[in-house]
Amino acid sequence: MATHINPSSFFVERKQTILIKPSRATPNHHLSVSTIDNDPNLDIICQTIYVYLARDDDDKDPVAAIEKGLSEALFYYYPLAGRLTRHDGDGKLRVNCTGEGVPFTPASADCTLASLLLQVTRFACGGFTVGMSLSHAVCDGFGSGQFFRAVAELASGRHDAPTVKPVWERDRLVGTAPPEHLAMPFPVDKSSLASSPLLPSADLVHGSFDVDAESLRRLKTVSSESLTTLEVLGAFVWRAKFRALEMNLDGNTHFSLAIGIRSVISPPLTDGYYGNAFIGSHVIMTGRELCEGPLSKVAMMIKDSKRTAGNAGYVWSWLGIMERANQEKKKIEENGASLIVTDWRHLGLLEADFGWKNSVNVVPVPWGLFGSLDISIFLPPFHLDKSMEGGLRVLMCLPRIAMARFEEEMELLKQN
Repeated sequence: MATHINPSSFFVERKQTILIKPSRATPNHHLSVSTIDNDPNLDIICQTIYVYLARDDDDKDPVAAIEKGLSEALFYYYPLAGRLTRHDGDGKLRVNCTGEGVPFTPASADCTLASLLLQVTRFACGGFTVGMSLSHAVCDGFGSGQFFRAVAELASGRHDAPTVKPVWERDRLVGTAPPEHLAMPFPVDKSSLASSPLLPSADLVHGSFDVDAESLRRLKTVSSESLTTLEVLGAFVWRAKFRALEMNLDGNTHFSLAIGIRSVISPPLTDGYYGNAFIGSHVIMTGRELCEGPLSKVAMMIKDSKRTAGNAGYVWSWLGIMERANQEKKKIEENGASLIVTDWRHLGLLEADFGWKNSVNVVPVPWGLFGSLDISIFLPPFHLDKSMEGGLRVLMCLPRIAMARFEEEMELLKQN
């Protein structure tokens, strides 16, 4: 069930990095961003690698096609060809639309995709990977997928323009900071959080765990209520992580789920909005309640928190709280007692076709976003593994000793 990176040696030739500019002239101005974009916790670079198989006719060069598609896509997504800066006065992020371009590095390797080690390269077998780095302050997962599909559409030659036209409109998600005494920068008192004897640790490892459709079906039978995969598996992974870290049962633990708000506010965000458009739902309980209570209760609490976060009034209240926290430059500190689940299964990340059919795999590079102790990512399964149809992958980062225990917990999903 668990997948670990198993290095092997091979030669990679990286060519000179060039700047790919928009294919046509673009506006030269500054753009402001939303309250969510300005969240200091999103001031990170997200790096994702997409895996493609070889074509039957291997004459077409994917590097040239992607270079062309990127240049044309940047005409429509021209802010991404600029640079992020901070305003001298209020310290807020701005996008300086300079049209400078995006760094692009072609490479080749003398191995097949079976030896893939997170490289951006074309392989001897004819397959290739595309690695993309984007600032989370500019795009969320949905927006990143939208941009990547636009590059693929234009690279394939089947479209003259992106099928979804991008829009900026970051002013739609700007909150009004409440008075300081009403602000709530974090949903739980940090002093009450559970602690782990295994933390802090410099020996962190990353794991990928396959959960097949049958395991998900069995897991949902823990309750007579209708539960989604996200709710019931989120509850299971939360408990598994808490147990793996051997956290004290009387301390509090916190669960957060990234909830999309594109259709929550009125009017809904325009199709093509590619900025951050999510907030967190929150559940807080003691470790004892999490580990000794019924899993169905935990899953129902997650369901209820999703319902609350899907209310427009809650969204605007939270944006105001976030605006205040941004002004105070407050960041959430990793503590092990929190788990933030982000679901990448429905972002369309595997649907970008450069002319080599859709991607067969997508993985975040294991640092930055995926390197966090408090984040778990639910990914679509590897598409060439037919036994995983209807299943998913769970990505987790933990101290090495805790990862072994977490794997034992995840193995329980196989049991009837």
